[in-house]
Amino acid sequence: MRYAHEVGKVRAAEQALMARLPDGALMQRAAAGLASVCARLLPAVYGARVVLLVGGGDNGGDALYAGARLARRGARVQAVQAGSKIHEGGLADLRAAGGRLLDSAPTESALVESAIAGADLIIDGLTGIGGTGGLREPHARYAALASEAAGLVVACDVPSGVDASTGRVEGAAVHADVTVTFGTHKPGLLIDPGAAHCGVVELVDIDLGPDLPDPDVVAARPADIAPPEPRPESDKYRRGVVGIIAGGDQFTGAAVLSTGGAVRGGAGMVRFASVARPVELVRQRWPEVVTTVVEPGRHDARVLERIGRVQSWVAGPGLGTGDAAESLLEAVLGTDLPVLVDADGLTVLARRRDLLRRAAPTVLTPHAGELSRLIAADREDIEAARLDHVRRAAAELSATVLLKGSTTLVAEQDRPVRVNPTGTPRLAAAGTGDVLSGLIGALLAGGMPALDAAASGAYLHGLAARLASAPTPGPEAPISAQDVIDALPHAFRAVSAQGGDPLEPPLRAGRSSRCAAQG
Repeated sequence: MRYAHEVGKVRAAEQALMARLPDGALMQRAAAGLASVCARLLPAVYGARVVLLVGGGDNGGDALYAGARLARRGARVQAVQAGSKIHEGGLADLRAAGGRLLDSAPTESALVESAIAGADLIIDGLTGIGGTGGLREPHARYAALASEAAGLVVACDVPSGVDASTGRVEGAAVHADVTVTFGTHKPGLLIDPGAAHCGVVELVDIDLGPDLPDPDVVAARPADIAPPEPRPESDKYRRGVVGIIAGGDQFTGAAVLSTGGAVRGGAGMVRFASVARPVELVRQRWPEVVTTVVEPGRHDARVLERIGRVQSWVAGPGLGTGDAAESLLEAVLGTDLPVLVDADGLTVLARRRDLLRRAAPTVLTPHAGELSRLIAADREDIEAARLDHVRRAAAELSATVLLKGSTTLVAEQDRPVRVNPTGTPRLAAAGTGDVLSGLIGALLAGGMPALDAAASGAYLHGLAARLASAPTPGPEAPISAQDVIDALPHAFRAVSAQGGDPLEPPLRAGRSSRCAAQG
């Protein structure tokens, strides 16, 4: 796992560690790690043109000391001061190593702009992990110049303009190719929109671990994904039977897609129930699925007896939002089995939150609009503060909440939030969420706890989308929900192989080949 801690906890751990170390030792550890990563990115340190963007805080000191180390190896290092303060010890070290401080007076702006534009590598030390809100001038201008420059941009601890604890970005922010973070990841490096500013994240160990509490946020690596595996004595019932209630006369595709996610998600058996038309389509596409036709209209809990015994339920995709859908949802939530609710089922729950008063695990998979109805919050507020709202939802709804989006988050009350590192914008296509519902339902039926099933399902779903859109190295291509279903077996094989981590975010467009050659 990648572990991430919010700023207050990082600060407390740093203070505890610094109390045991000589003065300045912790900053030197950070600077050494930063300089090492920068040296690896450059084809040659000697003669390289390096520009440091330096604020008045500790990150500015880290950048200055790292620049001094590069200068001693022959780099031509120039520092640009933002604001009235600068780390005097770092500046003295840089000058002693042969680096220089550029005159950043307004009259010399052309000189500064030329240096940034011509740099081979730019180190962003404008603000640190304590920075919140939008960047002010001249920080905002320097962030824009760095983001537009041709050279590689390396952020120190967190890209300036990104809230380290939440990932919020208000106004200008540095777009880094690489972010070198110290001691532990910060949530804002893993959660969009901040994550999109980070490039590849490199963690430098500064021995902070013993002083850190439990993480606030975690992100899985391939080795952390362990879906249920059949054993020699397994049969279709032991592997898990998932029941799906989805689709209707108006939305038949959701039935086929959610069922496909469960079939390819490892379930031993899938039972599907709906009105006649979606049942017929599921039979045609997935003949291995056991189907039951339910009549239109309201139902009581006895309808589940006709469908058969299962180990988990999926309810909601394409089901409609009327009385019939509400009665079916009430029936499955009245069981003592794990239940996943998605799509139309979430709309029903927005007016019937009482159905969530249950002891068995419940997984909800909303996007921001659906969550806004469930917890009476503005969609824009949710998008701007996804971490806060997914935690609030998990607590208010007493459920495992998977918030879909550019960064998918999975929360349970009093547990670290899971951040999904896989996926692609190509998943923004109709029906892909239905596939995810069936996949997670299969994992629940196989015995996975709700938090693990939701997080693992999101990981496999996102990986399948990547494999479908770019099966070989190169640009991604458009995909459909069915393509994601077809790629699920490849995603399962990929995590089983556990060979390295192919899932680091891509470098900024136009720089990938250069960084690959250099790094």
